[in-house]
Amino acid sequence: MLFGFWRKKDKKKPVDPLAAFDQLIEDLERQGAEVRKSAATLLALKGELSRSLERYTRQREDILQRLAAVEARGDGKGAQVFRRDQAQTEALLRSTREALDRAELDSRLLLEAATGIGARATELRIERQSASARLTAGSLVTSAMREQVDRIEKVLAVDAARDEVERAHALAEIYREEQGEGPEAE
Repeated sequence: MLFGFWRKKDKKKPVDPLAAFDQLIEDLERQGAEVRKSAATLLALKGELSRSLERYTRQREDILQRLAAVEARGDGKGAQVFRRDQAQTEALLRSTREALDRAELDSRLLLEAATGIGARATELRIERQSASARLTAGSLVTSAMREQVDRIEKVLAVDAARDEVERAHALAEIYREEQGEGPEAE
């Protein structure tokens, strides 16, 4: 057969409903762990970016002080160098602030997502417990009903036996009457 296209597919056994809950809860917990891990990475990045922002701010202030001193001396070339350094530091400050803002926003979103995933997993655990209780109660009711059905079948069997005995007596009575041995023949 080519590639098994004409093979009959194996019928899968019915899945345990509680196993489906367990699998979904496990998947949510795994996803939540990954989201929390990513959020922790972003929080660490935020710390690093905050330190860089402080460093660049101090560096800019130092450059501005030096620039003022150089300009006060009238050193044009030195002032030009410090202005270039100031422009580079300003660019680093801007990009660091943007990165910090992005990291702040992304980490907040990830923490919210982790909270949502955790809440959903908790809801599913509660629903699973309820489903487990209902399945247990259902199986108890089913077994009780099965016992009741068995009793009913026994009662019906006894009733059928009684009917059979009644028919046998009635048939014997008819037979006796035909033979002339009945109570009327006496």
